[in-house]
Amino acid sequence: MVRRIPSVALWVALLFPWGPLAGQGRGFQPEDYYKLVTVSEAAMAPSGEFVAFTVTTIREEENARHREIWLQPLTNGRPDGDAFRITDPTAESSSPAWSPDGSLLSFSSDRGEDPNTVWFLRVEGPGGEAFHIDGVDGTPVWSPSGDRIAFTSAPPSGSGDDDENNREGWVAPDAISATLDPNRFDGRVITSIRYKRDGVLTLRPHYSVSEKNQLFVVPSAGGTPQQLTDLPFDVGGVVWSEDGRQIFFTGDESEDDELNDENTGDLWTVPGVGGPVRRLTTNPGSESSPAVSPDGRQMAFLSTPARGEQTDLLVVEIGSDGSFRGPPRNLTSSWDLRPGAPEWSESGEVIRFGAGIGGNSHLFSVDPGSGQVVQVTTGDRRLSGLSFSQDDQVVAFVSTDPVTPSELYVGSGDGSTEQKATGFNDSWLRDVTLMPAERLSWLSEGGIEVEGWVIPPLGYEEGRSYPLILKIHGGPHSAYGNTFFPTFHVLSQAGFFVLYTNPRGSSGYGHDFQYSTRGEWGIVDKEDYLGGVDAALAKYPEADPQRLGVSGGSYGGFMTNWLTATTDRFQAAVTSRSITNWESWYGTSDAQGLTEFEFFGPPWEERDLYRRLSPISYVENVSAPTLIIHSENDYRTPIGDGEQWFMALKKRQVPVEMVRYPRSSHGLSRTGEPWLLVDRLERIRSWFVHFLIQIP
Repeated sequence: MVRRIPSVALWVALLFPWGPLAGQGRGFQPEDYYKLVTVSEAAMAPSGEFVAFTVTTIREEENARHREIWLQPLTNGRPDGDAFRITDPTAESSSPAWSPDGSLLSFSSDRGEDPNTVWFLRVEGPGGEAFHIDGVDGTPVWSPSGDRIAFTSAPPSGSGDDDENNREGWVAPDAISATLDPNRFDGRVITSIRYKRDGVLTLRPHYSVSEKNQLFVVPSAGGTPQQLTDLPFDVGGVVWSEDGRQIFFTGDESEDDELNDENTGDLWTVPGVGGPVRRLTTNPGSESSPAVSPDGRQMAFLSTPARGEQTDLLVVEIGSDGSFRGPPRNLTSSWDLRPGAPEWSESGEVIRFGAGIGGNSHLFSVDPGSGQVVQVTTGDRRLSGLSFSQDDQVVAFVSTDPVTPSELYVGSGDGSTEQKATGFNDSWLRDVTLMPAERLSWLSEGGIEVEGWVIPPLGYEEGRSYPLILKIHGGPHSAYGNTFFPTFHVLSQAGFFVLYTNPRGSSGYGHDFQYSTRGEWGIVDKEDYLGGVDAALAKYPEADPQRLGVSGGSYGGFMTNWLTATTDRFQAAVTSRSITNWESWYGTSDAQGLTEFEFFGPPWEERDLYRRLSPISYVENVSAPTLIIHSENDYRTPIGDGEQWFMALKKRQVPVEMVRYPRSSHGLSRTGEPWLLVDRLERIRSWFVHFLIQIP
């Protein structure tokens, strides 16, 4: 049964739906992106006296982002004074984590030519010199007693990787074709499917020449690392047993089987002092995120039986040797959302995890005995980076909502109280007017409720007419929600209603809802998008049905193309990192598994479906002026798809432009170079202004 959306309280500000949140200042401009400060990766000290967190700022003149670790002092669970920077402002730093006694803070930082990116600080106040612990060159995982550190790293290979001229793996070791002179050939010979990956701007060497990450242990005072595993696959997800006798980890022995399309990850264990490695799970599917109870007698972990099936939280009794004592119990079999990585409370009475619920993300807990799931935090917002003090009395997290960029919050561990601890964005936002988002819902086929939000145009006046833009998220199994989207506020400032929705296929509404579009991309979800447009037009009579725009990226770009090719509802479009032809996409992307699952096989087995669901099959129907935005190094949705759409529209004399961004991957709109990202915001704004407001 499809889960219905729970009733969600509207913003208090929406009692006055057209009143801006801030004072009567100017609207959000594209260049305001340079002022955004992002808070992430909250890490509570065991004592509850500090919260470490990562602060990311934009250095406009350098066209770069800069990350630092900051500390927020706490007294009795409340902020005590201002937060302060603790890492070198000239270096990039992130990923803070505490030692069990709270005396050391580890973090990751690239510093000069030092190949070891793992650093430590003694936390005794502002400043201090960062140092290495001899032998630790991977993210540290401390034993409960604090006397040992485990980490994963590739063993030294001695292959000359530091040599800039090293070309090991450029010619696949299993290549059959030969060359007359290897010194004259500086190209690639590829036999592996994984020869490219989005975000990696150069082609990848053959996977067989790269060492697998293995598990190492070193004394916390430093020393020579002891390698505990020598496996033909990467080791990850490292967790100590409570007594330090065992180390649990995750690994997929089929990770190099390029034709394996099943979930095959398992849980493993090895003695902390070295010994035989044992596999703990043999279930169909994949197990991950192990977490050991405080008394060491139970383990919680996530299990996904197969791709596209429900992920559940399981718990099992474990022995002193790490082995399972009996079959695992499913704690969330009757709970229809997707649990995040589990963490035990100090008392062991509950297991905590984060999860998306509708447009929000919150903290949940489950009783390991009864399986009763409880939502701990509430509100129209998205929480992340939840971190507790050792006694569970204090929690820190990052929160964002439609009119608030991410900031650090602290509160009581039971979720009953909280307060904002940082205000990095407060000063510049005082001069900016942001319109709040109002929740909208409508019924789709079968009485299924679909959720969306509308941000009205800045300076809205009753009785005037305004254009409306439908924004479409990627995925499709992701979701929009109560978080800060600069693009939406740029468009609101320019005079647009902005509608963003979570149609069928989105996450956070139950398993059946999320996978109801399988094999029907553009069919099922199209109904929900058009239903959302109709619901918005009915609720907001000022929105002009003759001035509708549509825009999205990735799956949202596919859907933008699809809607303009299969309807005449939209008068302008901006399509980013889009897919137009599923057959050609399959051969050039780094993610063939997506359509092999969603479309029930590869294109030679489902040729009709691939062609029937390709927007290029209906391109002759497109009349909407279209701006195509694509990254030249996008290997997830390669630029060839954008080029096909451009050529077809140009030949058909539909107004079209194509913007190609260099040095950019699929994530341009989130993590791309700041100059290019801000340029993208302005191009979207100006395109829609030209065709929906100025109306040539």
